[in-house]
Amino acid sequence: MVTYAGGQNICGATIGVLCLESYFPKPPGHIKNPSSLPFPVLYEMIEGVKVPDLLHDPNPALLEPFLEGARRLERSGVRAITGSCGFLALFQKELAAAVDIPVFASSLIQVPLAFHMTGAAAPVGILTADASALTPGHLEAVGAGTVPIAVEGLEQSAEFAAVILRYERTALDLDRVEEEVLAAAHRLKSRAPDIRSLVLECTDLPPYAARLQGALKLPVFDLTTLATMAHDVTTRRGYSGFMPW
Repeated sequence: MVTYAGGQNICGATIGVLCLESYFPKPPGHIKNPSSLPFPVLYEMIEGVKVPDLLHDPNPALLEPFLEGARRLERSGVRAITGSCGFLALFQKELAAAVDIPVFASSLIQVPLAFHMTGAAAPVGILTADASALTPGHLEAVGAGTVPIAVEGLEQSAEFAAVILRYERTALDLDRVEEEVLAAAHRLKSRAPDIRSLVLECTDLPPYAARLQGALKLPVFDLTTLATMAHDVTTRRGYSGFMPW
């Protein structure tokens, strides 16, 4: 008989998610839609912190509630921690140092992986919510400071920017957003035709990953691919199968 220490209110969640406050729709593919992933996740709301705060005023005072949230998730028994915004990359080192379980604060941590997987010669394409807010500091914080990149943002879009970046309303036209995302990807590919991979910084972009891949014919990395890998490496299972007679 196995005895467990206990102490958790909820058991069995692999990935913990530090969530910014937002109330627009999160379709399947978004990390804040639990039906997106084939394993259980646990959410920790960081009250009062919104996307514009993290993009435009990532001051040291903003870090503390995320550190506290990460510690609460660790105490809850999750095996790895992520966030609901790729711009949390800026806090990757601090978050990882605050807990004793793996932290992957942003999908941008995959930029070096994408670079080396595709020959370590061509730049990595990054599709981001706001290219003007994505700084070298964000990339350096996840070990991608020396990787050649080409970046395209959605800050000049209509529907995406109004709802997701400026919080003007909560209703969201997903079809319109999809077309804006595809248009941004085509702009990126036209400007940087030599990219051999695409990393989606923003957690609102994975719902469109399949269409992006169909349009660009490139490997597409996002937070759901990273969360799946984190789940797999922290929850290993025995293999079944057979050997020759």
